[in-house]
Amino acid sequence: MKVILKQDYDTLGKQGEAVSVKDGYAMNYLIPNHIAVKATASNLRTLEELKKQRANKVKKEIADTQELANAIAATVLNIKAKADDDDKLFGSVSSQIISEALGEKGFNVDKKHIILEEHIKHVGEFMVDVKLPNNINTQLKVQVERE
Repeated sequence: MKVILKQDYDTLGKQGEAVSVKDGYAMNYLIPNHIAVKATASNLRTLEELKKQRANKVKKEIADTQELANAIAATVLNIKAKADDDDKLFGSVSSQIISEALGEKGFNVDKKHIILEEHIKHVGEFMVDVKLPNNINTQLKVQVERE
């Protein structure tokens, strides 16, 4: 019997896949436990429509993320911090501080997406990697100035 999985199932496949299973397994376990539905013509059409909607949603998310990446790349972030005469900061600039400064400029970027090998500890200009969802990467120019 051919069934369409309503959720991910380890031994059978992912949600939305049409798989063949034994009749008893489908009728006695998968369908009563709402894991799958029969693969009728109408259910298959519904499945195809859902796949199209998901694909469109993913395309829109990727486009939005790419737009955000382009806007971040065009931004220069100025951060003021206390420093001594040798331009060494009292403290450091972390991904949290950069995330908050981006938030003030209208960008919603989580600190986990800002990649710093180590905290910024000197006054100067730095290029910081930003890894956004959907495998989109960009760089942000951060200028640390003396307060």
